[in-house]
Amino acid sequence: MQTRPQRLHELDFFRGLVLLIIVVDHIGGSIVSRVTLHAYAVCDAAEVFVFLGGFATATAYASLAARHSETAARYRFVRRALEVYRAFLVTAGLMLLTSALLVAFSIDAPNLPLADLDDLLSSPGEALRDILLLRRQPYLASVLPMYACFAFAVPVVLPLAKRRPWLLFVGSAALWYAAPRLQGLLPVVEDGQWDFNPFAWQLLFVAGVIVRCQPVYPRIVAHRMAPLVTAAALAVLGGAAFYKLAIEVAPLDGVYKQTLAWFRVANFAALAWLVACMVQRGWIGRLARRLPWVGEIGRRGLLCFVAGTVISLVVDSVLYWLTDGWLDIPLGLAADAIAIGALVAVAHAPSATQRLIGALRSRIADGETTA
Repeated sequence: MQTRPQRLHELDFFRGLVLLIIVVDHIGGSIVSRVTLHAYAVCDAAEVFVFLGGFATATAYASLAARHSETAARYRFVRRALEVYRAFLVTAGLMLLTSALLVAFSIDAPNLPLADLDDLLSSPGEALRDILLLRRQPYLASVLPMYACFAFAVPVVLPLAKRRPWLLFVGSAALWYAAPRLQGLLPVVEDGQWDFNPFAWQLLFVAGVIVRCQPVYPRIVAHRMAPLVTAAALAVLGGAAFYKLAIEVAPLDGVYKQTLAWFRVANFAALAWLVACMVQRGWIGRLARRLPWVGEIGRRGLLCFVAGTVISLVVDSVLYWLTDGWLDIPLGLAADAIAIGALVAVAHAPSATQRLIGALRSRIADGETTA
């Protein structure tokens, strides 16, 4: 009999940590965000999120194929794509509803998707159609259409990752290189754009899949040149940190993120190598066991992402309104605590609800037995 594979606790931990970082990074007055990845690197949590998405997808696909069949795994990820699309619609609706409520209470902030809200109020049928067709992607919902595309591609990507990894990687790199020219194929409203060009960002998703399906890290670390790889990774991280902290402290042009510029890929690859070394030494596993609540957020990834968009939009807007846009350390730390606490509560809510229902059923059953 086949046994159910153990969960990768390090993966859950990293996914939870990245979701927490994404929430605070979208709070303009956050104090914690002053020390997250984007503050000292030319990449940010988005690269980690997409790479881990590919890694987690390959893990889930392999588990489903082992317990059932390849056909079942392929069918599950077609359904997953539809789930992500539904989550996009929910997130888009929550962004617009939250914005409307904040405006109703005279709370204004730079990140409110007011243009989308105005279009919805003036032409509701057209605006809703554009959202359904992915032509319009309200603030913070924009990463989900890209993920839906990736989930649809999984039945093709996973078999290639197992049997023809080099062919898959070369094809992915070619698609990434051509991504700026392919961007015009994406459905958008006039003067609109996808915040994440899926033709570019698939490179990191595919990399996550390949790393999970092939012994990439063990082969490199076993080679005599492995110390040079580590030295190169440290040099890239150090150079990126110096550039970000001493040369270009302002945020980089958004187009570099939208099309996944090469230096963002290089910075992430260096970071990923060093983190993999930490995982191999057991450091991350020990940290994950000490902070199980972070892993719980990772296990509820899609739910926490959707909830996190609302949390960050509300906290960011209220904080901006209270401080008039100025950095305030006590209020910023309070905002961080509220946002992190709210996300932790969301992650634990399903388990707490299940325990409550179980306890109620037990009491009812005990009462019937006594009667």
